[in-house]
Amino acid sequence: MLQDTQTIRHYQKLTDSLVEMWNRGYRFDSLRLYLDGYLAALRHSKALEPYHIHRLEEEATRYIYDPSNFELPEPEPETDYY
Repeated sequence: MLQDTQTIRHYQKLTDSLVEMWNRGYRFDSLRLYLDGYLAALRHSKALEPYHIHRLEEEATRYIYDPSNFELPEPEPETDYY
């Protein structure tokens, strides 16, 4: 579980972006490349401690491979008001 506030913010931004990319048609290979690039940028910029980046990578990887995170909600049936 993530506990550092900066790491949590990065996790939220990252997972929101992953879902948005999924909805635009990107799939696991592309999502993984995006994640790798995001983490590389964090490492290069030294925005987070290496330990926090490692924890973020573990959690984001777990997020990517959980299919329930990318299920499209079923549309509700339309009701006839007449």
